[in-house]
Amino acid sequence: MSLDVPTELLERAEQGDVADAEFVACVRDSLPYAWQVIGGVVADLHGDTAGFADNVTPPPSEIERGQLLRALASDAIRGGLERHFGVKLAFQNCHRVAAFRPSAVDSDDYRAFISPRGQLLNQTPELRDC
Repeated sequence: MSLDVPTELLERAEQGDVADAEFVACVRDSLPYAWQVIGGVVADLHGDTAGFADNVTPPPSEIERGQLLRALASDAIRGGLERHFGVKLAFQNCHRVAAFRPSAVDSDDYRAFISPRGQLLNQTPELRDC
């Protein structure tokens, strides 16, 4: 299960759409490590003039790794995080997540990060089973 959905939020979802803020709060509460990592790269991005910032630190355990994978593998969760933080997220391996300024999505840096070459260059033997 990806998210711990409060009963009240589930009931509202059964009745119709829920507000993005409620969904993002559920993500934040359910996946705190993923929230921390993504919030960190967004803060790094806003503190710099570069077009993107990324995290290269592997998660401390499989629990945290699972949170990051669940957050970034779900279109709904990733989209909610992107709208909340005002960024475009990109993901490699089991831990390397980057936040790009929306204006940088058509940049050389973005294209390099999401390219097959970028993926191959980010491989190491210790990450093979991540």
